[in-house]
Amino acid sequence: MAAFKRHQHRRFATPGGKLHDAVKSVMESTGMLEKTVKLTEEARKKGVTVIHAPITFSDDYRELSPSPYGILANVKAGGAFKASEWGGAICETMKPHPGDVVVEGKRGLCGFASTNLDFILRQRDIRNVALSGFLTNCCVESTMRSAYERGYNVFTLKDCCAATSQEQHDAACNFTFPMFSKPVTADEFLQQLPE
Repeated sequence: MAAFKRHQHRRFATPGGKLHDAVKSVMESTGMLEKTVKLTEEARKKGVTVIHAPITFSDDYRELSPSPYGILANVKAGGAFKASEWGGAICETMKPHPGDVVVEGKRGLCGFASTNLDFILRQRDIRNVALSGFLTNCCVESTMRSAYERGYNVFTLKDCCAATSQEQHDAACNFTFPMFSKPVTADEFLQQLPE
């Protein structure tokens, strides 16, 4: 059994989103969104469980420390990923379908930390996890490392991720992904799925 986990927010994937311009060039260079949509459709047909892991916060960011630092400080300062706003929603082209699973409680970078993801995977006896989304070198990488540490068979979908620069994306794909996963393209992953 396999699961395909995605981090797809309007803030990144949709023109007009606060963070769209930051990832637009990498999305275009890989064809990320189109390939992810196609992969998701094909994976569903083959019985793959599609799991969405959106990061969202309350309007006042009470889930974070009063003085967050690093990327979470930028999230708070930019007013990003508020559950009550448009930018906190999953983008239209990647909206969950009946049978998909939406992870609850993601308040940080890793899809496992503070969520029910591990419980969902174990309850469904899923051992293979394929990852895509934003940012290549942040949420995708963090979730990849945690999945690897938990003993899952991890695939990272190089052309279904995007970062804020091509250099950051390529560094993650070329140097970090091979340490903790099996980096593949969307087409290579689909070829490995049973009919």
